[in-house]
Amino acid sequence: MSEPKTIVLTGASRGIGHATVKRFSAEGWRVLTCSRQPFDARCPWPGGEENHIQIDLADPNKTIAAIETIKSKINGRLDALVNNAGISPKGADGARLNTLDTDLRTWGQVFHVNFFSSVIMARGLKDELAAAKGSVVNVTSIAGVRVHPFAGAAYATSKAALAALTREMAHDFGPLGVRVNAIAPGEVETAILSPGTDKIVEKLPMQRLGQPKEVADVIWFLCSDQSSYISGAEIEVNGAQHV
Repeated sequence: MSEPKTIVLTGASRGIGHATVKRFSAEGWRVLTCSRQPFDARCPWPGGEENHIQIDLADPNKTIAAIETIKSKINGRLDALVNNAGISPKGADGARLNTLDTDLRTWGQVFHVNFFSSVIMARGLKDELAAAKGSVVNVTSIAGVRVHPFAGAAYATSKAALAALTREMAHDFGPLGVRVNAIAPGEVETAILSPGTDKIVEKLPMQRLGQPKEVADVIWFLCSDQSSYISGAEIEVNGAQHV
């Protein structure tokens, strides 16, 4: 029997990441999860603990060191890398951090997690991705293309940069046989949602929140053979919010 396919997923512990773990596990993939939290024994998938890497993507040195840990677990092949980790710091009482009041250190931290870690991970695992003719999916955001009432300036600009990075990576990784795409979720029902989201939802053409599973299904599509000639794309998963 052939070895199961393998995915490395950052930001796996909740929301879209959690749903993605469940989707790929259900398809028989081996899922290596990366998050700031240690493995939670309540997670219902098999082999979870030995396939979990605790990693602080805000620290470049720790990110680079974690790549060696991942390499030691994947036998020279990686079918998919999903860069899903993202942070969106808030001010006092959940206030939106704009360009006038975001501390420089906060900008740096957000960009390390949301942007730099994606290229560090992909570059660090490029040989393994190339060996499997694998797929990279970067998770961007509706906030990358418009001012959002809750997502801060550092978050929004990091996601816009990640969309541009996806294009650059698709160009650079293509000759290795590796596809690189992005998905841009809108208002998805996860713990990251801010109070007041219901006002946004009222104005959406589909008039409802997205579900994490609906986003995970698109990630699955982009990592499957069904999308074998799609690279450099950013797929909107937002119920037509972008229109």
